[in-house]
Amino acid sequence: MSSYNERLHGLDHLRAAAIILVLLFHYKFYYGVPDWLDTLSSFGWSGVDLFFVLSGYLIADKLFHNLDAHGRIDFKGFYLNRFLRIVPAYMAVVALYFYFPVLREGRGLQPLWKFLTFTQNFSVDMYRNTFSHAWSLCVEEHFYVLLPILLHFIFLKKITNKAIHFFVAVAVLGVLIRYFIWLVYVEPEVARVGAVIKHIYYPSYTRLDGLLVGVAIASLFRYQPAVKEKMIKHGNRLLVFSLFLLFAAYFVFDGSIVSVKFASFSTAVFGLPLLSLAYGFMVIAAMSPNCILAKVRFRPTAILATLAYSIYLIHKVTNHFINSKLKYILDLESYQVFPVCLFAAVLGGLILHLIVEKPFLILRNNLKS
Repeated sequence: MSSYNERLHGLDHLRAAAIILVLLFHYKFYYGVPDWLDTLSSFGWSGVDLFFVLSGYLIADKLFHNLDAHGRIDFKGFYLNRFLRIVPAYMAVVALYFYFPVLREGRGLQPLWKFLTFTQNFSVDMYRNTFSHAWSLCVEEHFYVLLPILLHFIFLKKITNKAIHFFVAVAVLGVLIRYFIWLVYVEPEVARVGAVIKHIYYPSYTRLDGLLVGVAIASLFRYQPAVKEKMIKHGNRLLVFSLFLLFAAYFVFDGSIVSVKFASFSTAVFGLPLLSLAYGFMVIAAMSPNCILAKVRFRPTAILATLAYSIYLIHKVTNHFINSKLKYILDLESYQVFPVCLFAAVLGGLILHLIVEKPFLILRNNLKS
């Protein structure tokens, strides 16, 4: 039991780091951050990829456990579980955006049906960028729909212990898809940065790398125990190696997705797998009992990890309201606005968590029992 708790404790650190990165990036993009945070904030967009790796691992691990324990996947239970976890808080924020225009950051909302069907990340209207960060939820929802079906097929074919090979093949397919899209939709464009963000950064079929890395880790840990034991013995070394890969990814992307380098062929096609591998090794390190991430206990990261989803949903609303309204009402100095916005994002996440997210999580747990 202790090792399990340590594992979750390490992953809490990463989940907290992911939401902090996202908060910094979005604040820099819309309002600017203090100079000493500029470099880190520019790379904050990668926090979403860390979320992807974490989600891929946790969801796949649950499904593999379900297969091994019961010989099948409980599709109804799984989809209901995901629905109650994701949809209520998401729909609450969608309602806020559509009913209260004063809360909208950006230049306008995409059609409501895109948000209701989780298709906002396809054929993106780059001008109407309000609640644009919902694109990552679309990617995860598509993943949640498809993964159980794919694992069910793999289990029926009795190749569960080789599942990692299948998902590596899917990852390679993703590289090929990005290559094709770059040739057809990006290379001919003069404004390549916008084209690569629209056609490669947002769509689900080009953004599965992180999720698949997480699935590969879950498969490796469950069906290759000897390999797992060898890896988790070197948690701190893996952490250092992951930081080295992350450092390399930073330079590959020139620190930001809003850069000419991101629109280059090599970065657009191969940069995302490199970033996902970096975070994949970091996740493995976080689950190693001897790694500093698993040993160090820090209550604030556990709180941030719990609130991460709600914070992610609501933070642009709180940022916009404070920067467009509240800072004038309270007569805040410029240096005061940034910390106030960070506090408000966490407070807004807490309120959304307590009012919407948590009650539905309690309902989910009651239905399980």
